[in-house]
Amino acid sequence: MKFQKSACIEPMYSELPFLDRIQAAKDDGFDFVEFWGWTDKDLDAVKAAAEKAGIGISGFNGDAELSLIDPSQREAYLAFLRRSVAAAQKVGARSVTIHSNGLGEGGVVIDHYDGLSDTVKLCAMFDTLKACAEIAQESGILMNLEPLNITTDHVGNFLTTTRMAAEMTRLIGCPKLKVLYDAYHMQLNEGSLCDNIRAYGDQFGHIHVADAPGRHEPGTGEINYANVFACLEETGYQGLVGFELIPSTTTAEAVKAIMKF
Repeated sequence: MKFQKSACIEPMYSELPFLDRIQAAKDDGFDFVEFWGWTDKDLDAVKAAAEKAGIGISGFNGDAELSLIDPSQREAYLAFLRRSVAAAQKVGARSVTIHSNGLGEGGVVIDHYDGLSDTVKLCAMFDTLKACAEIAQESGILMNLEPLNITTDHVGNFLTTTRMAAEMTRLIGCPKLKVLYDAYHMQLNEGSLCDNIRAYGDQFGHIHVADAPGRHEPGTGEINYANVFACLEETGYQGLVGFELIPSTTTAEAVKAIMKF
């Protein structure tokens, strides 16, 4: 099975102006594009460029610097999320990505919340996620909860495992609230990729691909992506596969590796 592919045009096609990356991704055979933040983008221009190229917009981050695990930020988090949903509707995006902790420049975790117990963090996240699910259901915009690695890119992030993310989305039980399974992050944090895909794949709303270590294209690290994709197919996954990776040399060479799958 060939999954539909989405190119994350923040780290990929960085040699081009941002809007030109949309057409470049289409020309290279991608079905969708995605990006990180939306507040720094001209959304009208993004929508026009995607329509001209004939490519879909998969999504972008929906929570910026705000945190699910801080109970004092609950209302501010949900207010910003509603703005993100409106932005997604404006450009015709399918989803927004949400995280446990607020992320700053370069994905740095802004606050580790060492002063909050794990109980408070977990309960606050679950409570706010239930409200997120209501917004998702009402709007039709899918929300994907993403665990992140804490070894390399996002030290101090609270949500680190597939199991925790998937068990929360299962308990909430909203078809519009799912897990963003990033194989790169999860290889660094927990390994056992295929075991976790089989156990929790029913909760996946989006997949991210990059090899580990290095976060480059498949074939540059230790992940056997042929097995990963076969396992996703086995579980019945029918969503998009997003390539959120840093080309090891050029985007053109990375695309050659990506299009083998």
